[in-house]
Amino acid sequence: MKIKKTICGSLALALIAGFGFVSPAPAANVEGPKVFWKISMWGNPRALSAGMEEMAEKVRQETDGNFDIKIFYGAQLSSNRENLDGLKINAFEGAAICNFYHPGKNPAWMVFSLPFLPLGDPKVDKYVRSKMMEHPAIIADMEKWNAIPYVSGLLPQYEILGKGDVPKGLDGWKGLRVRAGGGLGSAMEKLGAVKQTLPAGETSTAFQRGALDAAAFPYTYAHVAFKISDEADWYTSNLAPGTSECGWVFNKTAFDALPPQYQKLLMDNREMVMDVTQAAYAEQDKKNLPEFEKTMTKIVYTDEELAQFKEVAGKPVWDAWIEANKDKFDAQGVFDAIWQYAEEAN
Repeated sequence: MKIKKTICGSLALALIAGFGFVSPAPAANVEGPKVFWKISMWGNPRALSAGMEEMAEKVRQETDGNFDIKIFYGAQLSSNRENLDGLKINAFEGAAICNFYHPGKNPAWMVFSLPFLPLGDPKVDKYVRSKMMEHPAIIADMEKWNAIPYVSGLLPQYEILGKGDVPKGLDGWKGLRVRAGGGLGSAMEKLGAVKQTLPAGETSTAFQRGALDAAAFPYTYAHVAFKISDEADWYTSNLAPGTSECGWVFNKTAFDALPPQYQKLLMDNREMVMDVTQAAYAEQDKKNLPEFEKTMTKIVYTDEELAQFKEVAGKPVWDAWIEANKDKFDAQGVFDAIWQYAEEAN
C-alpha cells in the first residue's frame, strides 16, 4: 500500500506542477493465455533465422509477453536431420528444416532442390514459395510428421566455393568432391563431380581437413556462416545452379491448441518474416562480396557455358525426379506448379 500511495502522490504532484505524466504501459494488442513455444534450429543465429527472430519479438510485444516464442540454436533440442521426428513426438512446437537433410521424409519438398528453377528473382521466389507452402503435396509431406508448413526460408541461389585448382570451364568439375544436396547434387554429378551430402555444420571441418574440394551454399551468407569462405581459394559468381528449401514448420498439435487470436497473429506475420529474411540476405551480400573479391579468385562463366550446363544438368534431372516420384505423389503437378506460380509472379 505504501508503494501504491507514493506512486499516486507523485502523479498528482506532477499534474499540479504542470509536467503531465507518463502513461502506463499499453495493454496487449492481442489478449490471451500464457503460452511458451520452443523452436528447434541448428547452427548459430544468421540471416536464415532473422525473420523468425523478428516474428518472435513481435508476438511477444503484441501479447505483452503472454505468447513467448524462443528459438533454440546449436541443435539444443534436436539435430538438423531429426527435427521432423521431434515434431512428431511433440518434443517442441516448431522447427527449421532443410529438405535435403531427409529427402525420404519430405519427398515433395525436394522439388525446391531441382536445378535451374525460375526462382532467381527475389520477388518471384517469394511469391512462388509462398504459394507452394499451400500446395496439397507440400502440406501432405508435413502431415506425416505432425507438422504444418509456416514459411519458406527463401534461400538465395547457390554458388560454390572451393580450394585448389580453379574449375574455369565445365570440364574442370570432373572428379571434384562437392558438397551439394538434392537435385543440385545430381546436377553436379552430370558435370563429373563427386556429390557429397554433408550437413552444413560438418562441411567446414571436412573442407579444412581436405576431405572436400568445394561446397555449394546459399550465396553469400551461408558460406560465411559456416566458415567456408575462411578456407576457400575461389568462388563461382554466376553459376546460379539452383537452391533448396530450408523453411520453418510448426507442430500441428501445438498450433491447433492455440487460441484463434494467436493462430491469426502467427499467420498474419508470414509476409514480415520473409521480408526481414530477404533483407538480411541482401545486407550480408553487401558485406561479404567485397571480402570475397579481395581474398578469392572470382569465376565468371560465359553465356555459352551456362547454356551447356543447363542442357546437361537441367531437364534430365527434372525428368528423372518426376519419374522417380510419380507413384508417391503428383510429382509432375508439383513441378508444374513452380513454373505456373513463377509465370503469375512475372
